[in-house]
Amino acid sequence: MVDLVVKNGRSVRDDGPLEVAITAGKITAVGTQLTGITAQQTIDVAGQYVSAGWIDDHTHCYEKLSLYYDDPDEDGVKTGVTTVIDAGSTGADNIADFYQRTRDKRTNVYALINISKTGILAQDELGDMARVQWAPLVEAVAAYPDFIVGIKARESHSVVVDNGVQPLVQAKAFQAKLARHLPVMVHVGANPPDLAAILALMTSGDVLTHAYNGKPNGILTPEGMVKEAVFDAYHRGVRFDVGHGTDSYNFNTGRIATRYGLRPWSISTDIYHRNRESGPVHDLATTLEKMMLLNYSLPEVIRMVTAAPADSFHLTQKGRLEVGLDGDLTIFKVTDGTKTLTDSNGNTQVTEQLIQPTQAIVGGTAYEVEAQ
Repeated sequence: MVDLVVKNGRSVRDDGPLEVAITAGKITAVGTQLTGITAQQTIDVAGQYVSAGWIDDHTHCYEKLSLYYDDPDEDGVKTGVTTVIDAGSTGADNIADFYQRTRDKRTNVYALINISKTGILAQDELGDMARVQWAPLVEAVAAYPDFIVGIKARESHSVVVDNGVQPLVQAKAFQAKLARHLPVMVHVGANPPDLAAILALMTSGDVLTHAYNGKPNGILTPEGMVKEAVFDAYHRGVRFDVGHGTDSYNFNTGRIATRYGLRPWSISTDIYHRNRESGPVHDLATTLEKMMLLNYSLPEVIRMVTAAPADSFHLTQKGRLEVGLDGDLTIFKVTDGTKTLTDSNGNTQVTEQLIQPTQAIVGGTAYEVEAQ
């Protein structure tokens, strides 16, 4: 007897048949056809795709803030996403409250701790280096080892003001001192500091989010060439994350980067209530549609929201359809249809391939995706 069987599914990898069984929140069987199994609940997905649960590794879902905030379930299970990682909304001062608020959410929620102990109470949380303190950060990391999965440093001028790369210098120093390794995710935007100075401090496994923005301080020169420092960082193992957001994804930048082989490691939304409700983000599925316009295949983009972010943030029980791992699945359809997609700079493209999640299964519990 198992708790749940998903029948008549379709594999993203090879379009072949796929079925999955889940018991006590864990995957207990994966195969083309599961026979001889009695289940308390059977879901017949009638040929829809079944993947490991989607992970959005850059969201802002601490509901108590006034600047960037949302309900994790609005960004999560209601859109087919089983796991969200909040990217630095909270620091040592308020991450405990964030943790408590997420305990009754249906979506799995994790957090990157902001290098500023205040988190994003205001846009310039790193304008005062007195907010960057080792003792409260290490105490928080020790208190919530299963919740805090990384460190966040926002390195754009409106955030750091006159402090340049000093917050990132401290983030890397703290990373080196911690008892367990936590990746550093770095937000980039308007300069100063210059992108080259930021990348020079990043090491293999760190995550550059907003990597494909259209800003002057982005990865391209004014002539549309990739900057040398960008190639250097990419080839030494800095992981490029989409982090779409209101201001941080540009179709042309994405096309040029792909042409030069600078493929994203992971796809994320930088979603919060406003860009979810009013665009241009809307949800993770829409962001996947935009990436497929760059001729990434379905298996490639699904890997970028499952195994890839799980690997970045050491979520060893997630991101793959394997026996013994968490019973998190995303059920979705890929259909023909016309849809106009908009990037962060107002540029539009039309897709004829739609990605439509229908169910999110978290720890063996199924939730219907709400119509978007």
